[in-house]
Amino acid sequence: MIELGVNIDHIATLRQARRTRYPDPVLGATLAEEAGADLITLHLREDRRHIQDEDVRRLRPVLRTRMNLEMAIAPDMIAFAKATRPQDVCLVPERREELTTEGGLDVLGGFDAVRAAVAELEACGIRVSLFIDPDRRQVEAAHAAGARIVELHTGAYAESADEASSGVDPGCASPTAEATRSASACARELDRVRVAASRAHALGLRVNAGHGLNIGNVEAIVRIPEICELNIGHALVADAVFVGWQVAIRRMKSLMLAAREP
Repeated sequence: MIELGVNIDHIATLRQARRTRYPDPVLGATLAEEAGADLITLHLREDRRHIQDEDVRRLRPVLRTRMNLEMAIAPDMIAFAKATRPQDVCLVPERREELTTEGGLDVLGGFDAVRAAVAELEACGIRVSLFIDPDRRQVEAAHAAGARIVELHTGAYAESADEASSGVDPGCASPTAEATRSASACARELDRVRVAASRAHALGLRVNAGHGLNIGNVEAIVRIPEICELNIGHALVADAVFVGWQVAIRRMKSLMLAAREP
């Protein structure tokens, strides 16, 4: 089996655009559970650009699955997590000027801080994941830091896969040169994810993945057997504009399960 974590950040993004009370990310989370989500993911950013503290507080007691709270390594964030007690915390890098998380956490470069944060959260019974690039050295550093889970950043793979797909001319029998180059880049990035997942699994880590995944590029990632969970948000919210929230979730979950079948 493979699990689908539904990220509700961009429901909150729509709300914050007008500073209204709707759409409510808590309602979005409960409807996502009804549609088959195995967990709910949300990122409490330091600038509070989408999810707010009160969203987390309201959501924690009503979830029937589990909460995966993404956050930066910062004292106030760690204190908040200890107070709200999500089942999982995923530690991510964060820069104020970025549109979205642009890369994995540099566990090697900030090893002592990462290890201390992992230990503090685990001591409260919170399972800790580290969002890292699919790099063997980062995987090994995550294991050494005491994390039980790594979430592999699939952004580079997803971008190259989408570029390769968009470069195919439907009227031609063969892909464009640009699409061929993109396909080659996609294969390289997919192999990086495969190798990192294999190494993490060998070390006894649970392997999750996410970032940039959508209905058109997710199947190759699902077929990597070591990956247990995908966290997807933006693509589901985007699809929901046209087909509805629960339809988008059910369609993604169905595709994932079908791709995982032997």
